[in-house]
Amino acid sequence: MSSLPKEPETSRDFVKQSSLYQEFLAEREEILRHKWLESERLGYDIGFERALLDWIRKHRDGWRAHRRALLQQQQQPAQAAPSPRR
Repeated sequence: MSSLPKEPETSRDFVKQSSLYQEFLAEREEILRHKWLESERLGYDIGFERALLDWIRKHRDGWRAHRRALLQQQQQPAQAAPSPRR
């Protein structure tokens, strides 16, 4: 029996922790949310592909801009409050 060589745990962990993979997961979650909302609105399951294309066309640019703005805010060092003058 031949089996595929196992990938080292550290490689898989590295991928799961990468920012690109995290962005993929966040975007996928939004697409699934959109699929659920649209399916509920229409009264039937619209399917992942339709939800994906609809979400990309209607929401992706705005979602990405909002996400980038949030990430930039988190990366900026917290500005220290000015000390009171005496």
